[in-house]
Amino acid sequence: MFVKGGRVVIVTGPPGAGKSTIARILAERAGNPGGVHLHGDDFMVSIRTGLIAPYLPSSRHQNATVSRALAAAASAYAVGGYLTLVDWVVGPWLLDVYRAEAVRTGVGLDYVVLRPSQERAAARSRARPHYPIADYDHFRRLYEQLSRLEDLEAHALDTTELSPDESVTAVQAGLAAGRFQLL
Repeated sequence: MFVKGGRVVIVTGPPGAGKSTIARILAERAGNPGGVHLHGDDFMVSIRTGLIAPYLPSSRHQNATVSRALAAAASAYAVGGYLTLVDWVVGPWLLDVYRAEAVRTGVGLDYVVLRPSQERAAARSRARPHYPIADYDHFRRLYEQLSRLEDLEAHALDTTELSPDESVTAVQAGLAAGRFQLL
């Protein structure tokens, strides 16, 4: 049995996909009691010593730990009835952490993969005002992994030609139709 009203929506994709922009707008437009935007990078930079770049193979344990913290925080807000947007790179290999927490707390869970073309994602990453990524080569493998979703392919949304408002509208329509629902 799921809690009425509250949901966790994971908004993911490669760097430059528009995760933060879309999650922020969705949280701002949420109905009563409101929306929450959890920015995964804020959880990551809370690690003051021993931080490993999240794209390195040696960061697996760290990324799982950050995911557990994000999932717990997101579920806590959702239990309170809030539409809770998790904005971070959450590949299928991390979904079990979020599923387990959603089941434990009885909240709904959606998974939205924003996937513009690799060229568009790289260009957006270079152009962003905060933490621009000049060299996208570190993220090409991640982009490829998020392009092979297999049974989760229906959760991917091509945002190559969409404006932020058009992307938000597409995500809202998909959420309303149950397209992105995991639990």
